[in-house]
Amino acid sequence: MAIKPQQKTTTPTIENRKARHEYFIDDSFEAGIELTGSEVKSLRQGNANLQDAYCQIRNGELWIESMYVQPYAEANRWNVEERRSRRLLIHKQDIYRWQQKVNEKGVTLIPLKLYFTRGWAKVQVGVARGKKQYDKRDSIKERDIERDVRRGEA
Repeated sequence: MAIKPQQKTTTPTIENRKARHEYFIDDSFEAGIELTGSEVKSLRQGNANLQDAYCQIRNGELWIESMYVQPYAEANRWNVEERRSRRLLIHKQDIYRWQQKVNEKGVTLIPLKLYFTRGWAKVQVGVARGKKQYDKRDSIKERDIERDVRRGEA
């Protein structure tokens, strides 16, 4: 009996590309996310946005706020609010550890990426510090220099 090659499903990865420009990412971790069925179907189509999203610890639970998930067209009346708070699934001791880091001045939790692993929706959350304007200019300058070196123009 021949072994069939596994079919690779191409579920989209939704990234927060602006986060690496706006913040220094000190550390990151993976968390599950609590979703409804229509939200999962919409995410599998790639209809979400992490641009304005942030994470918050409330009552010993980790929540993602302001993440946009477009309503699934076929779900009609079972759709939920697009920018509702969604609970992130992570161990209690990890929440306490990240809470201590967030209590430092200027540190926040930012969702970096949303993807599927073995059928489960996961969010990569980064522990971030805000960049100043001059830091952003330095990053742009370094990126331009790297691009010129790769082209061979340096």
